[in-house]
Amino acid sequence: MPKANHSITTGFILMGFTDHPDIKVLLFVVFSAIYLVTMVGNLGLVALIYMDRRLHTPMYIFLGNLALMDSCCSCAITPKMLQNFFSEDRKISLYECMAQFYFLCLAETADCFLLAAMAYDRYVAICSPLQYHTLMSKKLCIQMTIGTFIASNLHSVIHVGLLLRLTFCRSHQIDHFFCDILPLYRLSCTDPFINELMIYIFSMPIQIFTISTVLISYFCIIIAIFKMKSKEGRGRAFSTCASHFFSVSIFYICLLMYIRPFEEGDKDIPVAIFYTIVIPLLNPFIYSLRNKEVKNVLKNILQSYNILKQTSSPIAN
Repeated sequence: MPKANHSITTGFILMGFTDHPDIKVLLFVVFSAIYLVTMVGNLGLVALIYMDRRLHTPMYIFLGNLALMDSCCSCAITPKMLQNFFSEDRKISLYECMAQFYFLCLAETADCFLLAAMAYDRYVAICSPLQYHTLMSKKLCIQMTIGTFIASNLHSVIHVGLLLRLTFCRSHQIDHFFCDILPLYRLSCTDPFINELMIYIFSMPIQIFTISTVLISYFCIIIAIFKMKSKEGRGRAFSTCASHFFSVSIFYICLLMYIRPFEEGDKDIPVAIFYTIVIPLLNPFIYSLRNKEVKNVLKNILQSYNILKQTSSPIAN
C-alpha cells in the first residue's frame, strides 16, 4: 500500500511518440501548426456565429458549441504533448492527469450529443420545413444545449471519480501522449472491473442513443430527399446535409475503433491522434467551406473591414 500511495503522489510519465531528436523536432513543428490552425479555425467559427445575427439559428448554435468543444479537446491534450517533446522527465501529476481526462471526456461526450442534435435539426428542416420554427424553437435549442453540457459534465465527473479509486503501483509510465482511460487501467493495481462496468452502464447508452438518433434522422432525410420532385431541391438538401454527415461519419468511425474490448493494443495512439487532434482540425473547415451562409458572413465581415480601413486611411494621413 505505501508503494501505491507513492505512485499516486508522484504522478506519471507520458512516454509520447518517440525519443529520436530529429523526429521529435519534426513532430513538434507539425503538431504546433495543427494546434494553431485548430484554435484559430474553431474559435474563429465561434466568434463568427456570435457576431452575426443571421447565424443565430439552432443549426449554427449547435455548430458553435461543437467548435467550442473541439477547442476544449485540443487545449486539454496538445499543449502538454508539445511540452513533452522537449521535456526531460515528461512528468504529469495525478491531478493534472485527471483534469486532462476530464476535459477530454467532457468534449467527446458533448460532441456526441451535439452531432445528434444537429442530425435531428436537419431532419426537421428537410422533412417538416413548414413546422421547423415550431419544432426547433430557440427555447428548445437552448434546453438541448444546456442538457448536453449537464450530461457531459456528469459523465466526465463519474469516470474521473472512478479513476481516483484506483491505485497505480505497477509503473509510472503511460505508454501514450496523454492520460487516456485505457492505459491507466493497464497500470492499475486495483481491479478496474467496476470502472469498466460503469463505462458499459453510462457510456454505451450515450453512444447507442446518439448513433441511433443520427441514423434514424438520416434514414428519414434520405427517404424525404428521394421523394422530392425537383432536382434543384434534392441537390440543395444533399448539400445541406453532406458536411454534417461527413463529420459524423469520421467521428463515429474513430469512436467505434476506440471503444473496443479492454486489451493491449498498438492502435491506441493512431486512433487517439485522429479523434483528439485531426477531427478538431477538420470540423471548422468541413462546415465553413461547404456552407454558403458562413462563407457569405465571413465575406461581408472582411469587406466591411476593408471599407473601414480605406475610409480611415485618408483621415490618418
